[in-house]
Amino acid sequence: MTWAVVPAAGRGRRFGGEVPKQYLPILGRTVLHHALERLALHPRVRGLVVVLAADDARWPGWRELHGKPVLACTGGEERADSVLAGLRALPDTVRERDWVLVHDAARPCLRHDDLDRLLDHGMAHGVGAILAAPVRDTLKRARANGEIAGSEPRDGLWRAFTPQLFRRATLTRALESALLAAAAITDEAMAIERLGLRPMLVEGAEDNLKITTPGDLALAEYVLARLGRPG
Repeated sequence: MTWAVVPAAGRGRRFGGEVPKQYLPILGRTVLHHALERLALHPRVRGLVVVLAADDARWPGWRELHGKPVLACTGGEERADSVLAGLRALPDTVRERDWVLVHDAARPCLRHDDLDRLLDHGMAHGVGAILAAPVRDTLKRARANGEIAGSEPRDGLWRAFTPQLFRRATLTRALESALLAAAAITDEAMAIERLGLRPMLVEGAEDNLKITTPGDLALAEYVLARLGRPG
């Protein structure tokens, strides 16, 4: 059994609009509700910590979801600040060597079989693991004027998804180190890599998409309608 930290303090500036993307509706629920529900309904998830913006007036104040405890705390300006706040808000029953999941609030289409594989492989590996998918498209490098500067080899390249799974103490140390060094951290694995550790890549479904554009919202609605309720 493990806890999940869900950073939801982002403003969604790339998406645009007044409503942060995690609060946009899909099939009668918000994006965040779907993301939390897919975690809460998994039998190996014990509880959730949701990290919110300081001025978040849209959070419904859940204390429990599908029988699992839900805690809330305030995040920071950067993702690393928010995830670190979530780790510090975990209950004392979560020990330093216990495993913790970090999942994007804007990823509402997590499959339970993907989460099972992540937990199995990450815990067996020891350092941890992330869900990801191999790059299958041809990659082009662009010039400033939009012309193609060249093609890039895609061998060995993967796209990083969430959840990402690490031990509480290791991830805390990695994020604290990254923040102290003012390192740009876009996912938790980057912070772990800075410590010289090598997490495992666990292939997950391509439709575990992150809502970034209005088109992503429509695609997520289609995926969720096909997946149905987890569990």
